[in-house]
Formats: sequence, C-alpha cells, structure tokens
Amino acid sequence: MKKKLPLTGITMGDPVGIGPEIILSALEDPAIYDLCRPIVFGDFAVLENAKKYRGSKLKISVVDKPDAKIFRHGIINLINVSNLDSCEIIPGKPTPQTGRAMIDYITAAADMAVSGDIAAITTCPINKVAMQMGGSKFTGHTELLAYQTNSTDFIMMLAGDRLRVALVTIHKPLKQVPEIISEEKILHTIRIVNTSLQERFGFKNPVIAVAGLNPHAGEDGLFGDEEEKIIVPAIDRAVKEGINVKGAFPPDTVFYHALNGKYHSVICMYHDQGLIPFKLIHFKDGVNTTLGLPIIRTSVDHGTAYDIAGTGKADPGSLIAAIKMASDHGSIFFERGV
Repeated sequence: MKKKLPLTGITMGDPVGIGPEIILSALEDPAIYDLCRPIVFGDFAVLENAKKYRGSKLKISVVDKPDAKIFRHGIINLINVSNLDSCEIIPGKPTPQTGRAMIDYITAAADMAVSGDIAAITTCPINKVAMQMGGSKFTGHTELLAYQTNSTDFIMMLAGDRLRVALVTIHKPLKQVPEIISEEKILHTIRIVNTSLQERFGFKNPVIAVAGLNPHAGEDGLFGDEEEKIIVPAIDRAVKEGINVKGAFPPDTVFYHALNGKYHSVICMYHDQGLIPFKLIHFKDGVNTTLGLPIIRTSVDHGTAYDIAGTGKADPGSLIAAIKMASDHGSIFFERGV
C-alpha cells in the first residue's frame, strides 16, 4: 500500500505581509503535492484578497482538521484560525488585530504538531514589532515556539544545499555577544547541531566548524581572548565526546571551506556573522529551521517585505524550499502515521 505523505502545516505569517501571496505561489507548484499534504493555518478572507493581486485560480477549501480528504493540486486546505475584516486589511499596514492573528496561526499549528496531528510546520514571515502590537511577550517565532513546546534546548540554523550555519546567539545587540557566549552555551550548540545533522539531514559522521568571535580568531589573544578562554575549551570537550568538530577558525575564511564541502555546518557566535555569508549564497532558497524542538519547524529566511506586499511580486523560492525540508524531515524524523 502506498505510504501516506506527511501532513505539513503552513502558517500564513503576517496577514499584511507577503505571506499570503507566497503561499499561493508555492502551492501553485504541483511538485509540492508529491512531497506532502499541505495544510494552511490562516484566514480565508486574506487569502481570497491575495488571490486577486496574484491572479491565482486556486480554490480555498476551509477544513476543521488537518486530515481532510482533498489533497490535490489546485485546492488549498485551510484551517481558518482568524476572521479578519478584509476591508481593514491593508498590505504593509500592521494593526493589533493582524499581529494577534499571526500569533494565533503559529500557536494553532504548534499545538497540532505537538499532538501529532501534523508532521511538521513551515512558517511564513512575521514582523517583530507587529508581534508586540498583537500582545506577544516574545521577540520572534523561535522564542514563541520554544514556549509553546516547553523547550529550553533550541538553536537557529539557516540551511541550503551548499551552506548550513547555526547560531550560538540570535537576536542580541552585538555589544552583548561577548558577555552572552559561554563554554556551556557553545558546547550545547555543538551537541544539538551534531545530533540534528545526523537525524534530520542524514549525515552519518558530520564535520562541524566553529567560527571564532574576533578577527583572525583572536590571533593568540592579540585581538581578543574569547577563543582561548571560551570557544576552544568548548570544542575540546565536544571532541572528547566523540563529535567531529574543529576550530576556532577565522570567520573570514571558514565559510569558503564550508562552501567547498569541507564542513557540513559552521557554528557562528552571533546573528550577522552567519547570516551575511549565508544570504549571499542562498538569498532566494535559504531555509530557517529551529533545531532542538520536539517538533519539526522550518521557515523562510526573509521578512514580511511590507514594501512589496500586495503587489504580487514576492518570490516564493524560500517558502518552497522550507516546505520541502519540513516535509522531508517530518517524514523521516517524526513518523506518526498521519
């Protein structure tokens, strides 16, 4: 008997961002339906509006539960989480109501992933200011999902075919990074990356590189001593545990070697250290995934793009890649028979 494809939840993101239109664009690709059974968590009226400026002919079918029987190209199965007034939805103009709605899409999908009703989640972009307008105490998807799944051990990875970067710190001011990184935090990140590369990405013996914090990885303390005091001791402990990890490497060279296949992932000390080289290579097809959660979660690696929301010009490449990764990892790592 043919194995069922995984149920993959897709959250609509910010209703006044590009989320609704890139969902339509992505689900116009019939190849998606060969990988998973997609189910959208969002708002019927918002998607109908988006169809107009996308010129989309897709039919939206509102369902009560993820295992609806109609999963074929041309039909979008929607769990209608919010009922926003379409007349008040202006692309690029967030309100407290739209902020609250995008939070609700995430929590509804997360709850179903935790219960096993869906195999994985792919999230469309949200805006952190709009999230606060909606009453959230969290600064982004990752923190909200960690709370929703009762998780404390999680990290962010940006992944593409050529480069995968993981972050020790995420959305922190640069001046705070030297105070935040610690031997335990770096070792914790190395462990999660190693396990995830094996279990989710299928590398039997992954090789991990760790970037230094300072120019030239400190150059024997000349430009900083975080490498000698914090980063290298964490690497040494991981090596003793049997993890194939190396470093600390100068940040200006390590990505070149990773791109050429020497390392399966690079662990970075702060947000822009990893995301600048990553987006240079994978600007259109990069995937943001959260490692260490009890659920599979992937996301686009871009923002809400308020400046082009409602124009129909948004590129769905990152969303398509994120859906594919979520479906692949959800099928392998979280086999639940749904």
